[in-house]
Amino acid sequence: MGQVALAAKITHVPSMYLSEMDGPNKGCRDAAINGHKEISKRCREAGIDTILVFDTHWLVNAGYHINCAADFSGVYTSNELPHFIKNLPYQYRGNPELGHLLAEAATEAGIHTRAHSDTSLPLEYGTLVPMRYMNDDDHFKVVSVSAMCQVHNLDDSRRLGLAFREAIEQRYDGKVAVLASGSLSHRFAQNGVSEEYLFKVWSEFLETTDREVIKMWEDGEWDKFTKMLPEYAEKCHGEGFMHDTAMLLGVLGWDKYQGKAEIVTPYFGSSGTGQLNAVFPVEAL
Repeated sequence: MGQVALAAKITHVPSMYLSEMDGPNKGCRDAAINGHKEISKRCREAGIDTILVFDTHWLVNAGYHINCAADFSGVYTSNELPHFIKNLPYQYRGNPELGHLLAEAATEAGIHTRAHSDTSLPLEYGTLVPMRYMNDDDHFKVVSVSAMCQVHNLDDSRRLGLAFREAIEQRYDGKVAVLASGSLSHRFAQNGVSEEYLFKVWSEFLETTDREVIKMWEDGEWDKFTKMLPEYAEKCHGEGFMHDTAMLLGVLGWDKYQGKAEIVTPYFGSSGTGQLNAVFPVEAL
């Protein structure tokens, strides 16, 4: 019997990589990086073998997709922000067995999903940035799931997460961490003023709403939050339409979930967007 042994909502802001570089912003994202390292520590202590990432930077226009190649390696530069993430080397092991198992289970549940193991698909930075700080020694295998879902229903992503949880528990012999890699509000600062917003959220409305959402998470108000998620995702420019969050809550139990979020990295603004690292206790379904 397998186990989802850790679940988290995490940031992947590219300024984390910038934070490593000499210059005026060196160290600016130490809190976020340290949050990733803490999550990694907990994964190691839990005996996790694979990290499953719901990546809001992997855009898809039909179906759900899983990148589960046996090995990932390369040098990555972001086409979105090439001045933030450039020439980032990476090398990780994948888990084709788990990827195909998850795709099969989701498809059986009515959510058509394809696993890609014989592929040249690269990893996107929603996976690469957290793996840099959580998995720099290639301790964990990595599987990435498309979560910038352009034409998908949030409820289908919920059902996908549930199917993944059931498949891991019933068909997989190992322990898995599930990470929703994406922001809260995600309204980037307007071109021309972006540097002014490196440490700020775009508007008072977005920041206030984000903070109210975090309080719901800390208080375990999941029935309330899941009802407002579609409107929150739309009006607060949720990254990837917040399909990563719907998948994560599908794994955890959706509106029946009773856990309370633990904030590992407190809320912060980044280029207009709202970010955090939060861990969610995994309870029996």
